[in-house]
Amino acid sequence: MVKSRRAFLGTCSALTLAAAALSRGTLAQSPAKRAGIQLYTVNEAMRADAAGTVKKLRQMGYQEVETAGFGSLSAKQFRALLDDAGVKCPSAHLQFDPDDLGRAFDDANALGAKYAVSSMMHALVADPKAPKTDVFKTGMSLDEAKRTAALANRIGAGARRAGLQFAYHNHNFEFADQGNGAIGYDVLLRETDPQLVKFEIDCGWMIFAGHDPVEYMRKYPGRFPMLHIKDFLPHAAGKPEMLGAELGHGSVDYKPIFAAAGKAGLQHYFVEQEGPFARMTPLESAQVDYDYLHTIGMG
Repeated sequence: MVKSRRAFLGTCSALTLAAAALSRGTLAQSPAKRAGIQLYTVNEAMRADAAGTVKKLRQMGYQEVETAGFGSLSAKQFRALLDDAGVKCPSAHLQFDPDDLGRAFDDANALGAKYAVSSMMHALVADPKAPKTDVFKTGMSLDEAKRTAALANRIGAGARRAGLQFAYHNHNFEFADQGNGAIGYDVLLRETDPQLVKFEIDCGWMIFAGHDPVEYMRKYPGRFPMLHIKDFLPHAAGKPEMLGAELGHGSVDYKPIFAAAGKAGLQHYFVEQEGPFARMTPLESAQVDYDYLHTIGMG
C-alpha cells in the first residue's frame, strides 16, 4: 500500500513537472518532425494530376504540404484532395491584393492553414512611376525594405483578424549589401511587429546570399516558426546562379540548422527544391529529399 502510494505521488510529481515545462514552452521548443514539402517543387506533376501527386507524396512519408496556388481548383476543392490523401496544409503561399486582403485569407482558412505567407512582395511595393527593375539583380533597397515592412504589418494585422498568422518568405535579394553592411532583411525584422509578422527562412536562398540561418534564429528567437529546406550545388566557375540539388547532395548541412531551429521555436518545415531537375524527376527528387530527412531524424 505504501509502495503504491509512493508510486502514485511520484507519478503526480512527474506530471506536474511536465505540465510546468509545457507551460514554459520547454517541450514545445522541440522542432516538429512532420516532414513537409512545398508543392512548387512538384509543380508539373501537380498540374498533370494534383490528387494523384499528393497521394504519392503521402506514400513517400510527407505528412504536410505548403501550397503555391491551386491550379484550376478552388481552395475548397484543393482542401478536399488534401483531406483525401491524408495530409495537412498548415501554411499557404498566397497572392495578396492590398486592396482586397480578404480573398487570400479566405483561401488560407478554406485550406485549414494557420500561416498565410507572401512568396514575394516586390511588385506590391514598387513605385509605379519608376522603371521596372530585376530585383534579383538590383537587390532590395533600404527604402523598399521599409515600404515592405509597412505593408507586412498591415497584412499581418488583417491576418490576425482573420484568425491567421502572416509570414514573410525570403529569396536572396533581401541580403544585398546597400552600404556598410546594411541589408533589407534586417530592416524587415526591425520594423515589423513581432506578433503580426513572422518569417519563413528559405535556408537555401539565405545561405546562397552569404548569411547564416543559425545566426538569425539565435538572434531573433520566436520570429521563425517555419523553414524552407533547400540545397544547391557548389558554385561553378562563371556560373553564379543557384542550381538546385537534392538534400544531402549539395552544399548545406541541415543538422545544425534543425538543432538551432528547435530552440528557436520551429513549428513546420517544407522541402523545396529548385531546378534544373537534370538527374531525376521532381517526384524522384522528393523521395530522395524525404530519405535524407529520415536519416537525420526529421522524417
